[in-house]
Amino acid sequence: MGRHTVSTEAAIVSKIPVIEIFGPTIQGEGAVIGVKTMFVRTYGCDYRCNWCDSAFTWDGSAKAAVQQMSPEEIMERLIELGGDRFETVTISGGNPALIGGAMAELIGLLHQRGLQAAIETQGSRWQDWFSDIDALTISPKPPSSGMPTDWEVLDEILAKLKDSGKNNHTLKVVVFDETDYAYAQNVHARYPDIPLFLQPGNDDVTEEGDISARLLGRLEWLFNLVIADPAMNRARVLPQLHALIWHNKRGK
Repeated sequence: MGRHTVSTEAAIVSKIPVIEIFGPTIQGEGAVIGVKTMFVRTYGCDYRCNWCDSAFTWDGSAKAAVQQMSPEEIMERLIELGGDRFETVTISGGNPALIGGAMAELIGLLHQRGLQAAIETQGSRWQDWFSDIDALTISPKPPSSGMPTDWEVLDEILAKLKDSGKNNHTLKVVVFDETDYAYAQNVHARYPDIPLFLQPGNDDVTEEGDISARLLGRLEWLFNLVIADPAMNRARVLPQLHALIWHNKRGK
């Protein structure tokens, strides 16, 4: 009986809650913007951001779509969809940092096939596999999100990444207003040696049709703030490229 229980628990641990796998597409933001990639979106998040553009990964509205998949099953699905047309896999959420050993297994499978792994997380939880990621984006959430930053946890995560000796991580802050911009200034001052990407927030993730003019207006507003600010001389300002092209469509 004891052996059966351990085996069952191991089987559960080895699964990843996946809400969607799609691609190939183009990464629209962060350090790997413009790179062709497959996407694996995991279910579950420890945050509840006011403006979340993927709330379906945690609010229960798409819970019926969640599949508990092994790393091997995810790999098979990626190859089925993408064939030989990709070399990067982006794992997003939700918060993929909620997943432990099974995620480490998936990253290992990707590397065995010569594929790169990119992940974005808010910096609320450490995982040992962070140092194995090829492109790790830490995206602490600004005041407009309604989620307070635990600076001690973020300090510890970034210190561990530094100690790993790998320069695989960057910071990204989404900016909706001047209070968010002040938060981004604080992040940059606190971690000056880590590349910082700024991104204007999408004010309405439910708007249908062409939203590119609105997003470009927000991008110009953020450009002007950074241009006038000597504290942001090394920051990089980028759009959500996919939203400019495909607007608020899912699976793009």
